[in-house]
Amino acid sequence: MPRYNAPFEIHVHGQVLLRADIGFEQVQESLKPMWKYAGCRSLADGANSSYEDEPGIKFDAEEHVLQMCWTVAGDDDFRQTLDEVCMNLNEIADTGAAIEVTFYDADFDNEDAPANAESRDDFVMLFVGPNPAAIMQVQRDLLVQDMISMMERHFDGSELGGVVAEVDKLFAQRFDALVHSLEIGKPPRGSGGNHGGGHGGGRKPRHLH
Repeated sequence: MPRYNAPFEIHVHGQVLLRADIGFEQVQESLKPMWKYAGCRSLADGANSSYEDEPGIKFDAEEHVLQMCWTVAGDDDFRQTLDEVCMNLNEIADTGAAIEVTFYDADFDNEDAPANAESRDDFVMLFVGPNPAAIMQVQRDLLVQDMISMMERHFDGSELGGVVAEVDKLFAQRFDALVHSLEIGKPPRGSGGNHGGGHGGGRKPRHLH
């Protein structure tokens, strides 16, 4: 059922390329934790966002792409929902993908909020994929993109090849360590949706993509 007076407006944004054999029923089952959280009985019922100007949850069967630009009212318990959805998407994803989740403090903009109140906004980057290598590739590409964007303020792009090479070494070491841990029967460190920290400081603008 709808959550009234929920402390957050939670926005989920991302695009996931799915395997060619995946159909609507499998997508609906994978996203069940999300549409059930919204108080709906099916994906068709729960695909609409809280905001009319957002496309919500769309599955393109021809392109095999799941697109999400969807907002729901909720609380911190939605993080468990995200863990379940990420595990489900791992099973149907064709390549690695990043999913941005923003928790907007619903009371921060309230006229009755204290003048010295601090926002409880939070930003989480999640990664899904068919295997650890695919997930690490997305993480690596995103990190390199962010690093180059920041460093090009001070250096020419042609000077940054060495930096990118060092990042690749770090991910290669992480992947080798993961493979080794699996070979000796130990689970890899980390769990669920591969949570990551937010980028930058300050409050992220609402619905800016």
